[in-house]
This record gives sequence, structure tokens and C-alpha cells, in this order.
Amino acid sequence: MRSLLVAACTLALFAGHARADEALSPAQKLARAATIVDTHIDAPTELLKHWNDLGLDSPKVEFDYPRARQGGLDVAFMSIYTSPEQDKDGSAWQVASTQIDAVEAMVGRHPDKFAILRSPQDYARLIDGGRVLLALGMENGAPIGDDLARLKQFHARGVRYITLAHSHSNRIADGSYSLERPWKGVSPFGLEVIAEMNRLGIMVDVSHLSDDATRAALAASRAPVIASHSGLRHFTPDFERNLSDELALAIAKQGGVVQITFGNAFVDPKTAADTTAYFRARPEFDRARTDAAARGETPPSAEEFDKEWERTHPAQQVKIDAVLDQIDYAVKLLGADHVGIGSDFDGVSGALPEGLRSVGDYPNLIAGLQARGHKDEDIRKILGENLLRVWREVEKVAAAGK
Repeated sequence: MRSLLVAACTLALFAGHARADEALSPAQKLARAATIVDTHIDAPTELLKHWNDLGLDSPKVEFDYPRARQGGLDVAFMSIYTSPEQDKDGSAWQVASTQIDAVEAMVGRHPDKFAILRSPQDYARLIDGGRVLLALGMENGAPIGDDLARLKQFHARGVRYITLAHSHSNRIADGSYSLERPWKGVSPFGLEVIAEMNRLGIMVDVSHLSDDATRAALAASRAPVIASHSGLRHFTPDFERNLSDELALAIAKQGGVVQITFGNAFVDPKTAADTTAYFRARPEFDRARTDAAARGETPPSAEEFDKEWERTHPAQQVKIDAVLDQIDYAVKLLGADHVGIGSDFDGVSGALPEGLRSVGDYPNLIAGLQARGHKDEDIRKILGENLLRVWREVEKVAAAGK
């Protein structure tokens, strides 16, 4: 009798799951079936500003466990971001280490919901039970300082890609927004950093680099490189933060992947133009402010400058089609094997297209791609298989060099 009851309950459970699956849209079904890897989520920066328990529903931010499960997210690269200012004042190492601590604390509070992913070889084992796997990507090489040994330390803590520079030039490479480009590409120290990253198995990330720095990184790396969160300049002329066709093709030719980002500044021409203008105007403001202070005057603050900028450059309303256009073009240009996604959730102050406002919204992206005729096989590659392939290849290069 007991065995009959167990069998009946099991059949009822399967029937319930079947009915639930039938209620899902094709996009939701694919989101569940595919491996979704998002290579750029700025949750750690937000955690240091204000602690949220991301294992629970946290509506004020764009990444949390409930919405990640709703959207089908499997691997979330947590961005360990440090600013040029933190590089200058020497605090970048401390800030990066504290952000990693915050990610580890999140896993410690919810080991049933999160786990640190250090290698794609561990994916199948760790994903069991419905976890969201957290990999670490370091946005800006500033925490390395002048010490190559720190690369090994950060690798030991789980860092698996490093964006060589962020916004402004640093001791490693020139940044795409920077007016000062001392290296005309990558510095001699930067070449050592790339070689050590290849040796350790850390992916080289060229998002945020100048064109010359991207070319130099591609030439120096023995392993495929990634652009963890970039758009294509085809849609945003004169916006160097996005990749030219030439550089995107070079990344693909070397076996790498371009992870298309969602932020309005990268996919909308007007917002991209405003962003370029800001990074040109801000250094002029900073110089004028320094000169005014030297004359004994009280100059306007950076906060006042930003507030006035926002008033005169209002936010644009952007639709999800802008991201779909980018992916369409990238697939035609590079092939479906070299395109992925790196949203920049929690990193663009909410300036995201309609329909892509949080990690719960990947099914909207999938539905858009399906409607545009992309095959589910190719969508699976874009959602995560391509990035995992590149990650495995980077590990293979590292293993061959040891």
C-alpha cells in the first residue's frame, strides 16, 4: 500500500511539473534549458554601497536570486570594480578584496542558492539543486598595482577575467575614454600582466580599452580574449568604448567572444554620443576647478557638474530592439560562435532598455531573438555556450604552458 501511495504521489508530481512546463512560453522553456552566462553584473559594488541580502527578493537592485532563477541565469560574473580614483589613491587592492569578501559572504549565507565557480569543469557539479553560480571578473587591473604576484593571489580567490583598464589609462593599458594615452596601447608591464594571465588561466578582457590597446592585447595573448561587456561601434559612430568591426573580427579570428552589453550608452546612438561628450567635458571641468581653487575661488563641485549635465542631457527611452539589433549584426559579422551577453546590470544606474531591466528578463531577449529567426541552437551558444568554450580554451593554454 505504501509503495502504491509513493508511486501515486510521484506521478502527481511529474504531472504537475508537466502542466507547469506546458504553461511556459518557448522563450521561457529555452531559458530553463539553456546555460545562461552573463559576464558582467555589478552587484559587488552595490553591496559595498548598501548591503542587500541577494539570496532574497531585493527589488532596489537588478540582480538577486529569485529573479535570476526566474530569468534562467546560471552563471553570473560578479564584477570586482575599482575606479581610476581608487587606483590613484592606492585603495584599489583593498576595495577589490572587500568586494570579493562580500561575494563570499553571500555564498556563505546561502550555500543552497549560490556557489563560486572557478572552472567550467565544475559547472555540472555545482549547478545541481538550482544554484546560481558566481564567477569573478575584475573590472580594471588597478588592484594588481605593480606586483605581478597579486595576479596569483586574485586567481586563488576566483578571479577568472581581468579588464586591463577601466575608462582611463592605467599602468597596464590605455583606456577608451581617456584623453591621455601614455602607452599608445599596452605598457611593458601590461605585456607581463597578459603573459601571467595566460599562464594562470585568467581571461584577458579588452572592454574599456582604446583601439590600440585592444590590438596590442590581441597580439600579446596566447589565448583567446573576450570583450566582457561591449557594444558594436557600427551603431554608435565615434564611440571608442564600443568595438569597431575590425577589432570584433580580430577577437573572433583568435577564437574569442564579444559579449554584447545592454546599457543604453552602448546600444543607443544618442546616449553614446552624450557619454563621449561627458568624458571629454569632465577633464576640462576638473582642470578649471583646480585653476579656480588655486586662485582662491570656490569652484563648483563634481556633484554639481554631474547634476547639471544630467539636466542638459536627459535620459533617452530605449527599447529592447536596440540590443537585438546589436546581436543580429554581431552574428552576421562574426558568426554565432563568437557572440555572448554581458548585461552590465547594476552598473549603469538603471539606464537600460525597456524589457531588459533585471536578471529576470533574459526570456524577453530570447523571445526577441526567436522572433527574428535565430535558431535555438545558435541562441544557446549566445546565451552561454560560447563563453564557456573560450574559458575552457584559456584553461587549456594555461595547462599547456605549465
